[in-house]
Amino acid sequence: MVHQYKNNGYNIVLDVCSGSVHVVDDLVYDMVEMYESKTKDEIAVEIKNKYKDLYSNEDILDAYSDIEELKAAGQLFTEDVYKDVVIDFKKRKTVVKALCLHIAHDCNLACQYCFADEGSYNGHPRELMSYEVGKKALDFLIENSGNRVNLEVDFFGGEPLMNFDVVKKLVEYGRSREKEAGKNFRFTLTTNGVLLNDEIIDFCNKEISNVVLSLDGRKEIHDLMRPTRNGKGSYDVIIDKFKNFVEKRGDKSYYVRGTFTRNNLDFTEDFKHMVDLGFKEISIEPVVSPDDCPYAIREEDVEAICKEYDKLALDIIERHKAGKPITFFHYMLDLNGGPCVYKRLSGCGSGTEYLAVTPQGELYPCHQFVGIDGFKLGDVYNGIEKTELVEEFKLCNVYAKDKCKDCFARFYCSGGCAANAYQFHGSILDAYDIGCKLQQKRVECAIMIKAALADLEEGE
Repeated sequence: MVHQYKNNGYNIVLDVCSGSVHVVDDLVYDMVEMYESKTKDEIAVEIKNKYKDLYSNEDILDAYSDIEELKAAGQLFTEDVYKDVVIDFKKRKTVVKALCLHIAHDCNLACQYCFADEGSYNGHPRELMSYEVGKKALDFLIENSGNRVNLEVDFFGGEPLMNFDVVKKLVEYGRSREKEAGKNFRFTLTTNGVLLNDEIIDFCNKEISNVVLSLDGRKEIHDLMRPTRNGKGSYDVIIDKFKNFVEKRGDKSYYVRGTFTRNNLDFTEDFKHMVDLGFKEISIEPVVSPDDCPYAIREEDVEAICKEYDKLALDIIERHKAGKPITFFHYMLDLNGGPCVYKRLSGCGSGTEYLAVTPQGELYPCHQFVGIDGFKLGDVYNGIEKTELVEEFKLCNVYAKDKCKDCFARFYCSGGCAANAYQFHGSILDAYDIGCKLQQKRVECAIMIKAALADLEEGE
């Protein structure tokens, strides 16, 4: 399968199954498009009719030869070998390698788009996870991780800093078990920043591998969707804390993560605002909400959003040219290797390798399934009890989804989010349609950025 598109003056040809990317001239671009449906002579006639005397017979023959060489080298029109892997893929033995610890089913903000209902998660009581439950969760992870050495634990909420003492104790407990268990813990944390102080910042910089700081961008945009519980905006409460945190963070990983809604389809301006504040690691995600929400992204918004992604991509290129590069999460692609086959087929591993733990110790496929009827897998005391649901998630891959089979972006998004698919279609084997279109656009922009940066390096 070959995907072709034009962006920012680049003619890009993506060979989907090999992952090879080719930046070509107009002649090769048009000939690739005709290669599988027309003979060499028919292609030559088409080119002559379209371009008149611009290209000679020798030019056309050379271009055709180049295409054939790329095909022979396995870089163009390659066969899909992954579909044959799926049979073994379904039989693979999985181990748990990551937990999302819902350390707090409570929050000090009242964000309008919060899928967690400000921490209550579909009717769960507002409560904090006890040290005992968290300790048992870490034990469960160690015991169910097989031979895997590197384990990940994300402190999540609600707002996890409302339970900071337990976070500290659990990190200490995890570190105490690493050597004898032969494991390495990588702890991460997501926070709205309201409770950040010097003690917490110092702790995070010492123990937390990656911290996600929730900021939607410009003050008026952030305050509209992320008010405090008393209805006032939270921007002024958190912004200096975030700047202080990042300044002290040094070279350790973090992301300033925003959510854009129908209220700010011009989210490039929010990106610029974040950069002006000194942030260099940025993610801005599209809101995922039912159509009847006033801030929801709808089908009629997709075209404008795609244009905005183009605008954002050009801004990122200009910053590279100026020697001030910025990382934008959705434009990060590894074109040289990428993830392993299994991850390319199934993504995050929700329900199999990645699980969420509630304050009561209940196990769910991921944080977005918590509290949804039928998705409780078991608990940290008795382990996985609903094994048939785990098997269903294990089968969740790009070849089990009709909408993914012929999509050029399938090996980059790995089939998309199972929770979003379930929310909109009632099946984890479906796909969230708007999300698919935005993902496809982000992949195209990311590849174009790679091409532009390659040009910059060649020109140096």
